[in-house]
Amino acid sequence: MSDVLKIAGLSYRMNRKEILADVDLEVSYGKIVALVGANGAGKTTLMRVIAGVAKNYQGTVTVAGESSEAGRKAHLSMTDNLSAFADGRRIREVKSFYEEVFADFDGQQFDQLLEFMNLNAEDKLSSLSKGMREKLIIALAFARKTDLYLLDEPFSGVDVMSRKKIIKSLLLWKPDEATIIISDHVLDEIAPVLDEVVLLKDKHIFKHKSADEIREGHASIEEWYESFYEGEE
Repeated sequence: MSDVLKIAGLSYRMNRKEILADVDLEVSYGKIVALVGANGAGKTTLMRVIAGVAKNYQGTVTVAGESSEAGRKAHLSMTDNLSAFADGRRIREVKSFYEEVFADFDGQQFDQLLEFMNLNAEDKLSSLSKGMREKLIIALAFARKTDLYLLDEPFSGVDVMSRKKIIKSLLLWKPDEATIIISDHVLDEIAPVLDEVVLLKDKHIFKHKSADEIREGHASIEEWYESFYEGEE
């Protein structure tokens, strides 16, 4: 099986507004892929559909050979905003919840990630800054041993130095054959670790190219991406 993700003919509406239209996408195992597009392009929605959170779509979505929502969820880990947890909960309590719910959650790796992120298991969620909270979310996502990781704007509140440190470590945290799909506005910072770039524009997959091919023809991946919006307000 060469593709960890297969999407065919995917369309999605919310409040009668069409957000995704006839989306087709195939992503292989072992890749790090950037999902890019302007604000409102549907990147978060696409990830939520893949993860089985956004429902009532048309088309097919398959993750590691599984097309049902429950089957897909067992093979992917998506960054979560922790809204289900009360602010008074401590990080160790969140860890315990993940250990109970996810059979693939590695408590030892989570502890190592906490140390890497300079977080304390006794800290309450209410005491965490936005950046610290995002570091916790990343640690929770990568403590799972799964096939597909969906990272939706994971670094927006993380300081520059920490962000660079985390990005360099992505390859160390994921299983060798696992794939990461990451949506992030700081494209130049994640560019060095990318294998592929997927551009979501006009409600569908506008471009899907290898990062090496883009680098050969352009000054940077960000310059290539921005070229599709030249002349637009």
